[in-house]
Amino acid sequence: MEKIVEYLNGLDFNILVVILMTIFFSLERLLNSPHKFDKRVPHLLNNLVLGIAFILMNLVAAAVQVSILQWGDSKQLGLFYHVEMPFWLKIVIGIMVLDMSSYWMHRLSHRSPLLWRLHRVHHSDTTMDSSSYFRGHPFEAWTFGLINVFAALIIGADATVLTFYYVFLLPFLIIEHANMVLPDWMDRTFGRIFTTPNLHKVHHHRTQFYTDSNYADIFILWDKLFGTYKYVPVKDISYGLEEFDEPKKQTFWYLLISPFITIKRVSNAD
Repeated sequence: MEKIVEYLNGLDFNILVVILMTIFFSLERLLNSPHKFDKRVPHLLNNLVLGIAFILMNLVAAAVQVSILQWGDSKQLGLFYHVEMPFWLKIVIGIMVLDMSSYWMHRLSHRSPLLWRLHRVHHSDTTMDSSSYFRGHPFEAWTFGLINVFAALIIGADATVLTFYYVFLLPFLIIEHANMVLPDWMDRTFGRIFTTPNLHKVHHHRTQFYTDSNYADIFILWDKLFGTYKYVPVKDISYGLEEFDEPKKQTFWYLLISPFITIKRVSNAD
């Protein structure tokens, strides 16, 4: 276990992201994609530029996260410092608590007009594929990053637990956006507890009734527990936001400044 911890602590997450992106972007070309679209290369480049800006901001946020966790460790704050339990159980509890905190932050990002200005950049993609993982406003690295640190302090999770969480989370984030449909049996089995790609795509439906659902990254269990679970077949999903349909609103510079522009949200009914 010590060797695994040592390896993960030295892991370059950017390299892991590139490897996963290469795998799933290639699979999209080989397998049957439910939504065909042209200009995939410009779409990829546009999302990658946003992703680079997001990653750079995330590096700063990550440094702040580590500093806060080190402070929490020095003060022995949180549950894990006061309740004896096996290391593996700390990892399991840590992943579940961090995922639940992300669920509530995600849900709040849809409810808060201020946070939605940032989060709508991710939802603006009208032709979603695995590169849509990168499509996020750089400032949003702080909102989700800080809520994770806050949750980590409550349970006493250190940087190692946070590392396990991110390693477990990254494949979910990329495959959930991939332009492919997985068999229905996966939703009927794994989808009872985990967020499958088909279930996450419902969250990217342009109809707000569906957009405001399926917030969980890893455990769809949270949506089922807190009443935000919805389902619609992938073939019936139209992606994006109507207020971002114009080509100029899909460009890097427009998406970057969009949080500072008043854009009326189009609330569709199903």
